[in-house]
Amino acid sequence: MKNTLLPKLLTLAAATALLAIFLHMIQGIISERQHYRQEALNSVSQSVAGAQTLLGPVLHMSCTESWDKRLKDGASSEEKREFILTSTPQTLHVQSQVTTEARSRSIYQAKVLSTKALLKASFEPGDTLKPKNTVIGSRLQCGAPILMLALDDPRGIRHVSAQFNGQDYKLKAGTLHPTYKRGMHAALPPAAVTASEKGWSADLTVEFVGTQQLGIVPLGETTSIKMSSNWPHPSFTGRFAPSERNISPGQGFTAEWRLNAVATNAGELVSQAKPLCGQQEASEKDCAESVQVAFIEPVNAYSLSDRASKYGLLFVVLTFVAVGLFEVMKKLRVHPVQYLLAGAAICTFFLLLVSLSEHIGFARAYAAGASATVLLLTYYASYMLGGKLRGLPFGAGIALIYAFMYVLLQLEQTALVMGSVMLFIALAIVMTLTRKINWYEQFANKSTPAVAPEAA
Repeated sequence: MKNTLLPKLLTLAAATALLAIFLHMIQGIISERQHYRQEALNSVSQSVAGAQTLLGPVLHMSCTESWDKRLKDGASSEEKREFILTSTPQTLHVQSQVTTEARSRSIYQAKVLSTKALLKASFEPGDTLKPKNTVIGSRLQCGAPILMLALDDPRGIRHVSAQFNGQDYKLKAGTLHPTYKRGMHAALPPAAVTASEKGWSADLTVEFVGTQQLGIVPLGETTSIKMSSNWPHPSFTGRFAPSERNISPGQGFTAEWRLNAVATNAGELVSQAKPLCGQQEASEKDCAESVQVAFIEPVNAYSLSDRASKYGLLFVVLTFVAVGLFEVMKKLRVHPVQYLLAGAAICTFFLLLVSLSEHIGFARAYAAGASATVLLLTYYASYMLGGKLRGLPFGAGIALIYAFMYVLLQLEQTALVMGSVMLFIALAIVMTLTRKINWYEQFANKSTPAVAPEAA
């Protein structure tokens, strides 16, 4: 028994190790293609615009306080401090329409987000834009009040218009703000923020493009944000979930947020010139929060191919077990080279999967690759196992395994439990089929004849 069983097991172990190396190389190819895809996405972001976060409208003024300080020798020197006064909206209403467009880089595609946003803000009169002396007798001097709208990547701006208290203003590049430097601004006459005792209103329309995700900072004491898009796979990744959402497969989504200063202190932190959450200089405890929506790909061919390849070794083992069952139960002799070729066909499927999915999509690539592999193994098994009636059930079993794996790849939260149950069922089937086999007798018989090849 030792002379019969041990060499065969060692040979199959070596074949399995060789196929494991092959699978590892395929996983490396998948990782490389993922890297190329990310480079293509970065190229689109660099040529168009990156992820966008919209902040505004905000009023601010740059001020200087100066005073004379007496020195010990009786002379005096002028000292001064520079500061910014900021006013954020009392109410802010944002209505945005996001349209996704595909941009190609070689064989890769990236989504460009075309956004049209209407912003209506009201400001209450108060002391926020009135400078105060911190030194008795000091002199205060402030620049013109600035209406600003900040955007992460202003290269994406296509159109912008603004009204303040019903009067049109032309916005220029830059915000003139030391923290939120990227965006647009309009210099207002001082009377625009001092003449009205009822407060001020700002209405802005901005059209811009970006990639990956869109964020809006809820600046107001009360903020309402409505967003609609033709993209049916949004991921609400920000700090706040929508109050209402409606996602229609194949049509798009609508979402609405209703927030107030009790839920978010974004307006207060912006008044203190704190960075936005997610920026490099921001800390988790001291940053202005935003509503974020990521426009994700629900089926990423590379991530799914990578997940599928991780089942590759299990596929090889199950295939070897299936061949071994035929070998034992039908008293066949299958050469280790035949095991290796069957396993190589299984491994090649994953290479077919990633290469085809780049051109025809994951679902079609999976169907084409799995069908080709099943037909090849069925054809080969009819000779390896000594008859078409044995090759057909073998091929059917392989097809069933591919079907199970496709189901697993579509699952996320329950993939582990489903995979465990399927593996348990496979083990139970093997144990049931072999429950009456006398293994000592099987492997003690050294004179089992080889299978005669079937005529083509």
